Amino acid sequence: MTLRVSVIVPAYNHGRFIEEAVDSVLAQTAPAAETIVIDDGSTDDTLVRLASFGARIEVIRQANAGVSAARNRGATAASGDVIAFLDSDDAWLPTKLERQVARLETDGGVALVHCGVTEVDADGRTLGSRLDGQEGWVADAMLRFGGEGVVLGGGSAAVVRREAYREAGGFDERLSTSADWDFYYRVAQRYRVAFVPEALVRYRYHGANMHSNVRVMEHDMLLAFSKAFAGARAPNRDRRRSSYGNLHFVLAGCYFRAGDYRRFARHALQCLALTPGRAGRFLVYLSRLLGRVRRGHE
Repeated sequence: MTLRVSVIVPAYNHGRFIEEAVDSVLAQTAPAAETIVIDDGSTDDTLVRLASFGARIEVIRQANAGVSAARNRGATAASGDVIAFLDSDDAWLPTKLERQVARLETDGGVALVHCGVTEVDADGRTLGSRLDGQEGWVADAMLRFGGEGVVLGGGSAAVVRREAYREAGGFDERLSTSADWDFYYRVAQRYRVAFVPEALVRYRYHGANMHSNVRVMEHDMLLAFSKAFAGARAPNRDRRRSSYGNLHFVLAGCYFRAGDYRRFARHALQCLALTPGRAGRFLVYLSRLLGRVRRGHE
C-alpha cells in the first residue's frame, strides 16, 4: 500500500522565507497528496507570496493562535495517511518524503520518522549539520534531556502516521518553542521511531526563531516535563530527579549565554540540588563569569 502524505506548513510573518519552503515541498521526488498552508494571522506579505502558487496548495487563514494551533488546524483538514510538518522558515531537500515514507511502508511498528538536518543562517549559509538522531524506543532518551540528539529538526524533520497523531492528542496549544518535543515524546511513548541518517532538512536560524526566547523555552519545557512525569506512564523517581537536573542544567546554560545571571543562578542551584555531581561543570561557568567581569573593568 502506498501511503498518502499531507504536508502542513504553519506560517506567521515569514514572507521572506515562505516561497522557498513551499517550493521545497512541491519539488519532492515522492509528491505529497496535498500541501496545506495555515496562515496564522500574518500581517506581512505572506499571503501575497502564497497566492503565486495557485491551486497547487491549499491556504487556510486563521486569527493568530500560535504554531501549535496552526499545526492542529492543518492536521484536522488533512486527508493523508501520513502527516508531515514543515515550519515556514525551513526547507526540505527533494528526497525527504521519499526516504521517510519508505521507512513507514516497510515497518508497520514505526509511527514517526525523522532525519538529519543542515543548519543555515537567515541568508541560507551553512552553519553545520546534525546526523546524531536516534531510533527505536526513544522516549527515555528524550527525557534524559542531556544535549544529545534524539528527534532532530524541530517541527520540520518528522513525518508521523495519522493515527499516531490522533492517539497522541496532537500538539499542546499552550506550548510554542517546545511543542514539537512534547508531541514527539507522546508519540515515542507509544511507538517506535525511525531515523534517516541524511541531512534532508535545511533548518534556519535567524533573529525571530522561537527557540531564541529562553524564558518561553523555560515555561514550555517545565510544562512538558510536568505532563511527562504525571499519570500512569510516569517514569520512576530516580529518572525524575536526573531528568529535571539535566533540564535545569540546560536552562542555566541558556541563561548564562543570554547574560541573565540571576536566572542562571536559580537554575544552577536547582540543578545541583537534584544532581550534585554537576558541581564541577558550574565552576567552569563561574570562571567564565569572573573573566567577563574582569574584562568589563579593563
